[in-house]
Amino acid sequence: IPLQVVTVPTAPYPDQRPGTDGLRKSVCVFQSRRNYLHNFVQSILSSIDLRDRQGSTVVVGGDGRFFNQTAIEVIVQMAAANGVGRLIIGHHGIMSTPAISCVIRKYKAIGGIVLTASHNPGGPHGDFGIKFNTANGGPAKEAVSSKIFLISRTIEEFAICPGLKVDLTTLGRQTFDLENKFKPFTVEIVDSVESYANLLRNIFDFAALKELLSGDHRIKIRLDAMHGVAGPYVRKILCEELGCPANSAINCVPMDDFGGQHPDPHPTYATDLTDSMRDGQYDFGAAFDADGDRNMILGKHGFFVTPSDSVAVIANNIFCIPYFQHTGVRGFARSMPTSAALDRVAKATKIELYETPTGWKFFGNLMDAGMLSLCGEESFGTGGDHIREKDGLWAVLAWLSILASRRQSVEDIVKDHWLKYGRNYFTRYDYEDVDIDAACEMMEDLEMMIADKSFVRQRFAVEDKIYQVEKADNFEYTDPADSTISRNQGLRIIFSDGSRIIYRLSGTGRSGATVRIYIDSYEKELIFEDTQESEKVAYGFSHKTGLPQAPTAYFSAKEITRCTLP
Repeated sequence: IPLQVVTVPTAPYPDQRPGTDGLRKSVCVFQSRRNYLHNFVQSILSSIDLRDRQGSTVVVGGDGRFFNQTAIEVIVQMAAANGVGRLIIGHHGIMSTPAISCVIRKYKAIGGIVLTASHNPGGPHGDFGIKFNTANGGPAKEAVSSKIFLISRTIEEFAICPGLKVDLTTLGRQTFDLENKFKPFTVEIVDSVESYANLLRNIFDFAALKELLSGDHRIKIRLDAMHGVAGPYVRKILCEELGCPANSAINCVPMDDFGGQHPDPHPTYATDLTDSMRDGQYDFGAAFDADGDRNMILGKHGFFVTPSDSVAVIANNIFCIPYFQHTGVRGFARSMPTSAALDRVAKATKIELYETPTGWKFFGNLMDAGMLSLCGEESFGTGGDHIREKDGLWAVLAWLSILASRRQSVEDIVKDHWLKYGRNYFTRYDYEDVDIDAACEMMEDLEMMIADKSFVRQRFAVEDKIYQVEKADNFEYTDPADSTISRNQGLRIIFSDGSRIIYRLSGTGRSGATVRIYIDSYEKELIFEDTQESEKVAYGFSHKTGLPQAPTAYFSAKEITRCTLP
């Protein structure tokens, strides 16, 4: 008997504006507000022109957090009722964000629905998120997100096929007949690990990596999936295929609460990894966030590589990766708050550098136009033009390719980079759950202050160093690919030596406002006087500049401070 499609009346919610990475709220919001998820899913589907939607293919997957499977069941029922012809879903509903981008592009899908709140906590008391990726495999552009939001503000009904039940545990194809539909609705449950692994095989020299990780002169590595979606990918690619011992990978079983951890690849949270790296038994370490798109890189004894330095080092050694030997390098890019370390590599190599607003969609637009090959952001995201999302495992294999080629330690490679280009000391402060009105008022007052003509050329003394303001503005970006303009992207204070202070309101929080302050201080000359001084430089301390230091004595790239602005 064909399954019935029904139309259900609903009422709109005013708070479903997608942020930088989609709609993120606490799980209780999705569970307690009637039709909250249904409204947003219908808004996504209605944002796609009916002619494009009919019979189309859509990819669905998530990081396995609590509420993931419940949401997938709703998405399947609503996609069928709204004319989608085929859904491709990860086994057990799990698929990393990089793999979703890969699968969208591989199967020429019209887009994908990604279920993740990234590095935010999971479990019944944690966060849940949903975002829409378009046909290029990347996050929806602002115009699409705005259309979704506008639909959500006026929605009156949604279509659903409540009797449709899909089995996420069995690989293969399932078909369903729906009333008033000429063709069956198809769901394919796929092994996304293999599709993604095959993509990486065409980018990196797996033979060289296998020799590095399991040959006679192998290095020892430690990888922490933090009980997120990256675990199966790490085991398949690094352990089974490249020969790492099974105990090299920890926390690789995905859990809906991430084992009670905060799945953020950051020294504050990835303590299982940082603790195991300190005694020097491992040469290389890496951690991944819940959905597998972010990464943290560590060297022996826990030598921490800031994300800003990481993308700069990869850029400086980019031809260690066979993919770029074949394609060439079209351009580099970083988000505006990210340190200017990448800029110095671009200048030296005469490769175009793009400074974009925060959000991977801006990188994707440049990649689609053939203008960009490598990009990164200070929030632990790095990637290439092989997909349209940041990619944690890709970044790890990029670093391992550099180690295989140069046969130096992580610490020596980074210190050589600093000696050649100078060092950008970088730190970030987050003020979370701030009253939105108070945050906006603060930003407006600050903008008025820096916009005053007398502010430029002011000099500020920090110990024995003088910082002179060269430029101050509210960052505005004109996309060189399509000339779209993005305004009010953050307040910049730029000093004559290239150092910067950035103030920005973030769009990834689940409630209230998040004010971020970024400090990027450049030192051209570095002197390693003794072991103690060397360690200070390695772990990000800067007694020369007097920059704020993180609260722990071991790492200092980023500090998360929860407080309320006065």
